[in-house]
Amino acid sequence: MSDLTATAGRDRRRRARRARRTDLYRAETRTLVSPHTLGTRKGKAVYWTVLVTVVVLFTFVFVFPLYWMVTGAMKSPGELAEVPPSLFPKDADLSGYREAWRQLDLGLYLRNTLLYAFGAWLFTLGVDVTAAYALSKLRPLLGRTILGLMLATLMIPPMVILLPAYLTVKDLPLLHANLLNTPWAIWLPAAANAFNIFLLKRFFDSIPAELIDAAEVDGASPARILWSVVLPVSRPILGVVSIFTVVNVWRDFVWPLLVLPDAQRRTVSVAISSLAVQVPQNVLIGGLVIASVPTIVVFFVFQRHIMAGLTAGGLKG
Repeated sequence: MSDLTATAGRDRRRRARRARRTDLYRAETRTLVSPHTLGTRKGKAVYWTVLVTVVVLFTFVFVFPLYWMVTGAMKSPGELAEVPPSLFPKDADLSGYREAWRQLDLGLYLRNTLLYAFGAWLFTLGVDVTAAYALSKLRPLLGRTILGLMLATLMIPPMVILLPAYLTVKDLPLLHANLLNTPWAIWLPAAANAFNIFLLKRFFDSIPAELIDAAEVDGASPARILWSVVLPVSRPILGVVSIFTVVNVWRDFVWPLLVLPDAQRRTVSVAISSLAVQVPQNVLIGGLVIASVPTIVVFFVFQRHIMAGLTAGGLKG
């Protein structure tokens, strides 16, 4: 009798635990539309209709300006001025792109911008990676305070520090060198980026300490650990920082306009803006399309690194 009572008690407790798990699962999966409703033919039709509509709508909102810019360069100035505007070019012509390359001298300005972007990328990796590594793994004195002061600069609007930064570049402290009209005016401010340092430090913090300890036991110096251990496993976040740096330099307008007054040293964005009143509208739009192509290509080639680097919080294995 006692065995039957004990068995019945175990069965009741087992059923109670199963009921609690079922209730918890239902609570976690509770949505506006129940799974049963979505499983019906009408529910599936409504679900796919809403999904396709939202995807198409948002795709149209983001892609249409790019389409309008690409096709605008294929229209004549008169067709661009028509009201209402035409959605498709009546007589598609690529002469707008050819004239933009010739009249705006885009070859020169694209080379200038490429030089500035490449140099800023090198200096950013050299400065920000070492700074983040020191703050994350070397633990210097007052490291938290230094990091806090760096992050505090992110709260300051860029326009507020524009004048102090310009005066600093015009008369570099200690060296008293004038960096105007030189690539250094672009490279050095790009390297001093608190946001990049924060991203890199956050990733370096997730690297297991066992890897660093094992390298130290083998006699590796901090510089060797950075080069041989940290950097090989940090390729996702390095890709993110690289993309951010190149795109920021490529699209920047106000800072190059201030520090590069020489017409032959301008970036492509400043050059197109300054020459906009001298060319027809379709030629101007063609120049904007050509100037946008490098950053679009960089994004499509490295887009997977963006989310991989931003969401990486640890290492597997």
